[in-house]
Amino acid sequence: MTITLEKLDTRYSIQQVEMSKAWLNEAISEVLVKIDAMLPRFMSTFPAASAKGDIYPAVEKVDWTEGFWTGMLWLAWEVTGEKKYRDVAESLLDSFEERLDKNIKVDTHDLGFLYLLSCVNAWQLTGNVRARGLALRAAELLYQRFNTTAGVIQAWGDLKDPARQGRMIIDCNLNVPLLFWAADETGNTHYREAATRHLTQAARYLVREDASTFHTYYMDIHTGQPLRGDTHQGFSNSSCWARGQAWGIYGFALSFNHTGDASQPELSRRLSHYFLNRLPDDYVCYWDLIFTKQDNAYRDTSAAAIAACGLAELLKVLPLTDPMRPAYNNAIALMMHNLRAHYFAHQQDGLLREGVYNFGRNMGINEPNLWGDYFYFEALVRLSRIWTPYFC
Repeated sequence: MTITLEKLDTRYSIQQVEMSKAWLNEAISEVLVKIDAMLPRFMSTFPAASAKGDIYPAVEKVDWTEGFWTGMLWLAWEVTGEKKYRDVAESLLDSFEERLDKNIKVDTHDLGFLYLLSCVNAWQLTGNVRARGLALRAAELLYQRFNTTAGVIQAWGDLKDPARQGRMIIDCNLNVPLLFWAADETGNTHYREAATRHLTQAARYLVREDASTFHTYYMDIHTGQPLRGDTHQGFSNSSCWARGQAWGIYGFALSFNHTGDASQPELSRRLSHYFLNRLPDDYVCYWDLIFTKQDNAYRDTSAAAIAACGLAELLKVLPLTDPMRPAYNNAIALMMHNLRAHYFAHQQDGLLREGVYNFGRNMGINEPNLWGDYFYFEALVRLSRIWTPYFC
């Protein structure tokens, strides 16, 4: 199957805004003020996945999102060197260890989101041996979700549940780095092989011919044959869920660092063009890319922040002579400027207003969400300095 490369909208070819050092530093300072305001409430618990009435409730070990809070704390420590952020992030290792010890909602591919942003980064930044051990335990659990016949990592639930078997989702592109890291740490090649095969299947089946993406796809775990694509959080099975497209942009660009497969950043490019060509006038996407201005749909600021990170990662692996580099830089600047100017949550918990967790299930609609906050902060850090991604 040949994936379409749409011609990028000409509005990205004209530089409209710049991200100066001063602008980035001011934006990071705003983020740190918000984190400092939340810190006293979340030293032993976590913000919920999304806010309710603009306030994050406190939760414990119950979702796929707790790592985004520790990820934000580690980012804050990296940019400031202030001990308070590291202290809280390291104290929360107790929670991540208990989660493994007691099997608290670890039947998920989201182990990457949880343990890359809490433990792998702690190990890489500070040499915390305990954190390394926890991350390796999580990587083994993630590997156990890999079905060798279908070549995919099952997204959620009991591996013996027929309703869930063989289901991969586009979000997993950002979880498989945990397996690549574990392979590098241990020398166990089966981790790398599983991650590489999963990405190959994701590229083959989750990406449609027009460079849009399915949210989920089912494989027959007994024969390895493809079954069907559908959605869990998008508008319909045939539409393109914005956050899923952003996961694809970021994940396929990132995977090149591990596989050396040049088709993956090119796939990221195709997904990027599809995404960018469907942005409204303020460059912040609706929650599904099927929507246009007349639909009056909710935005998903988290998808915009993820896409900005993904484009930044794509720029890292593209040749310096690539003719599209200026347009991609412009696209990042336009998204980030508009997120800060129009969607920053000055009077609320969190960093970004107007996220959508799961529209169809009436979850976190038009509220800040924790992953949107994290990726907004990551994008600012990426753009302000030389930085090693936590999705290593």
